[in-house]
Amino acid sequence: MVKLWLRAACVLALAAGLVAGASDAARRPTDVGRRTVMLGRSVDGRAIVAVERGDFDSRRKVLVVGCIHGNECAGLAVTARLIRMRPPREIDLWILSNLNPDGAAAGARGNAHRVDLNRNFPWRWQRVGGVFYSGSGPLSEPESRMASRLIRRLRPGISIWFHEHLDVVDESGGSVAVERRFAALVGLRLVRLQREPGSVVGWENHELRSGTAFVVELPAGGLNRAAAARFADAIVTLAGDRTLVHATDVRSKAS
Repeated sequence: MVKLWLRAACVLALAAGLVAGASDAARRPTDVGRRTVMLGRSVDGRAIVAVERGDFDSRRKVLVVGCIHGNECAGLAVTARLIRMRPPREIDLWILSNLNPDGAAAGARGNAHRVDLNRNFPWRWQRVGGVFYSGSGPLSEPESRMASRLIRRLRPGISIWFHEHLDVVDESGGSVAVERRFAALVGLRLVRLQREPGSVVGWENHELRSGTAFVVELPAGGLNRAAAARFADAIVTLAGDRTLVHATDVRSKAS
């Protein structure tokens, strides 16, 4: 009888543990890992996806975009590296490799409507023609709307947008400390480039006053494996640096 009682007690304890574990799992979905999020489709119907890596519950959110101009996609080597790396702990890293797949397929700056997506955002939007065609109005393009929805939902503390071919980090209107730190990590100069109407970093820095969005101009000729690894490692290091302050009083003055 004692043995039967002990066996029953063990079964009950095991069942209770399984129920508790299931309850914990229900409350706590995959905290650290990887998932792919479908954001939508381009003008020509190509899928635009983001990959989320790291700690999904972390408030430290970082967005990295590898390509916004279809003829400036060297940043794809960096985002591919980030996707393959061990997921960072205590950081919710979002990787949007290619916001402009139609432009990339055509080797063109703009999307399938020939719109320069980096002139299509609401902050100080202006009508611009030619190669920098800004579209029929702010957020006229599905790709721009996808990016704006994602940014408004995530409210990232840091956003990094890769371009080419100037080989600098742009002082883009966010926290200069963040921009300077990244420039030092990757060995590039920090310079203030011309402010462009309707740019995504201009809009993001205006929209999210507690975050920092900035442009990284990669060198001409693309990145080899070692260079891509250096940029990817720098992003993870920057994201985990708790000494950096994302506050309005350390921002550069946006023109």
